[in-house]
Amino acid sequence: MVAFILLALLLAPLLVVAYVLNFSPRVGANPSGERLQRIQRQPNHKDGKLHNLIPTDMRMPPRTMFKVMWWMLRGGEGREPERPLPVFAFDREAWARVPTDEVAIAWFGHSTMLIKVDGLTFLTDPVFGARASMFSFAGPERFAYTEHFDVSILPKVDAVLLSHDHYDHLCYETIKALVALSESARSGAQAPKGIRYIAALGVGAHLEKWGVPSSAITELAWWEEEQVGSVKLTFAPSRHFTGRAMTNRFSTLWGSFVIEGRSRRLYFGADSGYSPTFKELGERFGSFDLVMLECGAYSEYWPDIHMFPEETVQAAQDLRAAALMPIHWGKFALGLHPWKESIERVTKKADELGLPLLTPRIGRIITVLDRSSSEKWWEGLK
Repeated sequence: MVAFILLALLLAPLLVVAYVLNFSPRVGANPSGERLQRIQRQPNHKDGKLHNLIPTDMRMPPRTMFKVMWWMLRGGEGREPERPLPVFAFDREAWARVPTDEVAIAWFGHSTMLIKVDGLTFLTDPVFGARASMFSFAGPERFAYTEHFDVSILPKVDAVLLSHDHYDHLCYETIKALVALSESARSGAQAPKGIRYIAALGVGAHLEKWGVPSSAITELAWWEEEQVGSVKLTFAPSRHFTGRAMTNRFSTLWGSFVIEGRSRRLYFGADSGYSPTFKELGERFGSFDLVMLECGAYSEYWPDIHMFPEETVQAAQDLRAAALMPIHWGKFALGLHPWKESIERVTKKADELGLPLLTPRIGRIITVLDRSSSEKWWEGLK
């Protein structure tokens, strides 16, 4: 009997993982049919999977992997804020008043932002769920804020931009909530409607499984373009990877977005290690009024897939950016570093090089040319 109990205790975690991978809707769906064939036709697809443009080492010796897992489970000093982060309550009415010739941004932590260009509202990598994880009960938990954010606070969204399918960028609960809002809008309630989903190639399989109509989904491969009103979107390469389970890594595409309005050009970098693509984008597009680049979750153990803060500043210079807004921080503890180390390091490097930074408090509405939004609101917080 004791042996049976011990065996059950050993098998229980494996059974839970097997259940999640096979039956949990949070994992999503794998590409199939014409979608899979389109992926297989991509020039960076070979040996049954998608590849980065340059060699990208993601190997981690088992000993190192267990060391990292233990460190993250044990928790490191300062990886999470001691108190709820002071944020702004999002003002939907103020958002509606933004003139169409202005570019406005509201950041909700990590890579989730509202971007208003030519009067159109874009929502990037929306994650309002409690965890960035395949499990609802375990995994990286959202930091506490002084205000609560969920899809109910959103204005009318014209398009959702999805860079890749990792849990901290593609959230099952958030997509389901957006679908519910769209359905209630069709029944006459006041809610966002007509939302388009502009996603990395392959991500549409997840969206369809979660109830997004296929007619609302546009999937892009690298360098493909899509028009939303007067705004042109270009899906550009990044140096990263994908997968929502260990069995489907590199099965869907990853990337970034160039956002061009009538008078302003922005870059949403999502996740990427440092690469020559930033310089290529700067040369191809000339310059950017603002670039939004990752600043967080870096480590010596995975240097090729997440930039160090100093590389973030270099990437902004490669892009010929007039200003940099650091993102991918302030919401989840996904790296081994203290929660505000990334913004402190990127601020120091940008100041050394004279690169203007936009560092608005979470929830605050700013305009691209508003340099007063460079407040160091994290100073003094622990």
